[in-house]
Amino acid sequence: MSRPCGVFDEKYEKDQAIFRTRTHWFLLAAALVFVFSLPSWIGGQVLNTLNLIAITIIAVQGVNILTGMTGQITLGQSAFMAVGAYSMYLMVVYLQFNFWLSLPIAMLISGISGLVFGIPSLRIKGFYLAMATLAAQFIIPWMIINIRPDLTGGVETVSFPSPRIGDFVFNTQENIFYLVFVFAILAIYFARNIQRSRIGRAFIAIRDNDLAAEIMGISIFRYKLLSFFICSIYAGLAGVLLAVWIRGVSYELFGLHESIWFLGMLILGGLGSVPGVCFGVFAIQSLEILVRYSGGIIRPLFNPEIGRAIELGIAPIVFGVVVLSFIIFEPKGLAQIWERIKNFYRSWPFSY
Repeated sequence: MSRPCGVFDEKYEKDQAIFRTRTHWFLLAAALVFVFSLPSWIGGQVLNTLNLIAITIIAVQGVNILTGMTGQITLGQSAFMAVGAYSMYLMVVYLQFNFWLSLPIAMLISGISGLVFGIPSLRIKGFYLAMATLAAQFIIPWMIINIRPDLTGGVETVSFPSPRIGDFVFNTQENIFYLVFVFAILAIYFARNIQRSRIGRAFIAIRDNDLAAEIMGISIFRYKLLSFFICSIYAGLAGVLLAVWIRGVSYELFGLHESIWFLGMLILGGLGSVPGVCFGVFAIQSLEILVRYSGGIIRPLFNPEIGRAIELGIAPIVFGVVVLSFIIFEPKGLAQIWERIKNFYRSWPFSY
């Protein structure tokens, strides 16, 4: 990787560090101060959108570990979010567990459910694996609706109690902001470290050529299941935070549409890139807001029926065109554009 002129490493620890220079540390500190000061000077609607972006980043980071790093396709991330959310709901409401005790248990339950649907990955890959994970997207919601609906609420939305730390209750968008962004930052940090670890290198080797990885002594089955497990743990965390954010749980929140768009955000940001996930999620969510307001402007220009049809259809058309354009013209996503910008900065003004 290129470095700014005069920057070099003297120790292996420095070479392996995420933040290598004083400039990096300064930018990190400034970014954290900026992020956590946002609730004091922006409105509730913007905070609401930022909270959704942070939760989505956690879910897509899990997809990135499974799909971007390991090369395994999943269409069931949203279903595993439902496992985490409903597990948390049952423990907090019926077992009277503390939220902070229930959180790791819910994440673990979601991870185990991911292991179950990840078992076929040893035998199948590609389209067939996508169909196997798609089964989770139908089986899990069916179980929520039909097995003990008196506990899960069935098709009804059930209220979710707000977590608290002492007298500090996470029941407003401002308070929830601190909760979800702390977990989002931790999720990004752990994803980045997984990528640099022995486990991450094994994931990448399996993605690039699983036969060669097996010849080198990498346990394909073990690492594929581990990838599914970690991906589902991220999904469980995102599902719990989503329940906290909306103060309720409903199976309708965890549909196939969300799982597909998680993949779309990953493609837009860049497969295998931790920063790319953040870029992709932010870009899609920003585009959704822009399309929503554009639809309201375009609708009055036509008669009511045509205007309504355009307003409903413009979002999927725009999103599809954007994702397809990136697949054709920039397959490595926004992360590659960001790398070009960084390389230009590092070499400027001595481009040679």
